[in-house]
Amino acid sequence: MPPVTLAIVGAGGRGTVAYASYALQFPDQARVLAVADPIEHRRMELARLHNIPAENIFADWRQLARRKKLTDAVVIATQDAMHTAPAIALAKKGYHMLLEKPMAPTPAECRRIVKTVLDNRIIFAVGHVMRYTPYTRQMKAIIDRGAIGEVVNIQHLEPVGFWHQAHAYVRGKWRNEKESTPMLLAKSCHDMDWIRYMMGRRCVKVASFGSLFHFRSDKAPAGAGTRCLTDCSIESQCPYSARKIYLNQAEKGDLDWPVCALFSLPDTAGKLEQNVEGVRTALLTGPYGRCVYHCDNDVVDNQVVCMEFEGGTTANFTMTAFSPGIGRQTRIFGTRGYLAGDGRNIEHFDFLSNATNVIDTETPDGGIRSGHGGGDYGLMGSFVEAVASNDPSKVSSGPLETLETHLMGFAAEQGRHGNKVVKIAT
Repeated sequence: MPPVTLAIVGAGGRGTVAYASYALQFPDQARVLAVADPIEHRRMELARLHNIPAENIFADWRQLARRKKLTDAVVIATQDAMHTAPAIALAKKGYHMLLEKPMAPTPAECRRIVKTVLDNRIIFAVGHVMRYTPYTRQMKAIIDRGAIGEVVNIQHLEPVGFWHQAHAYVRGKWRNEKESTPMLLAKSCHDMDWIRYMMGRRCVKVASFGSLFHFRSDKAPAGAGTRCLTDCSIESQCPYSARKIYLNQAEKGDLDWPVCALFSLPDTAGKLEQNVEGVRTALLTGPYGRCVYHCDNDVVDNQVVCMEFEGGTTANFTMTAFSPGIGRQTRIFGTRGYLAGDGRNIEHFDFLSNATNVIDTETPDGGIRSGHGGGDYGLMGSFVEAVASNDPSKVSSGPLETLETHLMGFAAEQGRHGNKVVKIAT
């Protein structure tokens, strides 16, 4: 078969590194033929990497939508609140679609996207990359073959990481619900979806509690300034120091993530040299140099969600900023056995034999070589195969179940704000 052709809408880190790079690794499977992004240096860099002709380079997705259909599929990796309009317009044009998670910032917009996808009969995948890792596939296979009996309860922890919270959800693009989405959607819709996938049945009720506990002005230590590099007398003692998180890494010659995020903002894109002095300038003038106690963030830094599923099974989920970021931890309790996992290793205890088996899911051939434990490329491989074979079953994160798991997240937020248990509408 000829390679599946792709257009990339949103040439940031996810669009360029996580998804478009798949075509560079596997040119016999996929080719990127078009790009749309409002930031010139980002779209031009992606165009250079993929030899995209000038007529297929767009500053706005609407320019792409006005053209005759250019490619087999489109990857939409814009900011969370910017998904709905391009997703609906390009679905109507007949593009098969991979849409970054979360689908949209409101239930109504999610429903509109899914209805348009179904009406136009396109192959559709959402970026729930956790479903596509070798780890998840092996754990799901253990459950599906009945090795632990029926799943009764799942405990799942997402330790976001103290510095990651400060980077993305205090100083960064996902810090404010009005500009993005609630934390549960922006960061943890992965996890809500994963729990539903492992449980294998519909969630019917949720309750949730959470708060912005620490990253606020009344928690600022004595001597804290407004910027880490200029007016803070305690910067060297602060674990959230921008110097510690960004400048120290850059001074070691490492400009990879999260340092590279400092150069991708609209007001700095293409204007700063990507070197140590560029990092210093960005921290002196841009949002990533602000004190974590004096930002305009409002998303929670800790949250729990309690879930009831059809048949009376249950799950509980914890998201916390206050961790070293060591990877998600899971315990799954079944009627005949127990599973524990950390994103790589799976421990299976069998009640009948009292035997414990540990499975290392890291493959020696480099299968875990990309973001999210191999999930980024796993998702792309499944999506490309689905489009090439016109077989939507190759995608496990399709429209209806993805809508269901998003509604779990929205219901949990409703419960958190209303201090109540919320039944999930079908």
